[in-house]
Amino acid sequence: MKIENIKITEFAKRHFDPKFGGTKILDFTPEEFEDRVNLTLGSINSSLNTEYSIERVIPGYADFCKLLVLKNFTTAKTGSLPITIENYQYLRTGYSSRTTSELPVMERWFELPLSAPKAEYLVVVLYSKEQLEKERKEGEEEFDGDWGVVAILAQMSPSEEPMKPITMMRNALGIEEGGSGVPIDREAYANSVEFWSKNATVK
Repeated sequence: MKIENIKITEFAKRHFDPKFGGTKILDFTPEEFEDRVNLTLGSINSSLNTEYSIERVIPGYADFCKLLVLKNFTTAKTGSLPITIENYQYLRTGYSSRTTSELPVMERWFELPLSAPKAEYLVVVLYSKEQLEKERKEGEEEFDGDWGVVAILAQMSPSEEPMKPITMMRNALGIEEGGSGVPIDREAYANSVEFWSKNATVK
């Protein structure tokens, strides 16, 4: 399936807010980021060599989800780090929700005294227009792209970091609770637990 005409969803615009707890894109507006991603894809789809670099496209956790791995062209810092004896003291836990309509869930994160290192890669999580229309709430405008950015993950590795266990659970709860309605895959869940037992997000 060809990937083109990517748009930033309203949900993903949280990444451009300095107060957001996850990956922050502060040197691009949502529109500028959107243009850069589409320009990168255009060069790949036309087999032209440009200054823009795409590593690969990875299948997501469902048919409607794709992961676009790009060289980090922003100043975004890495969104996760391994838990070590040196940084364990900076781990924090608390309840948070991604939007005001979602139920708060327990989260764990680092509050580091120094800035995290700049990420090497950006993993752009895309949902198809069809899925976004299924999840569209009453009163929201129709999505006008073919693929929508729902999350941006700044990483040190081009390999996919597992979705968090709580995100898998939320997805399984259904669209009405902020999920996608995709049931939990027990093997994927076990892999997620193994990874996130040894790593934590960076705020």
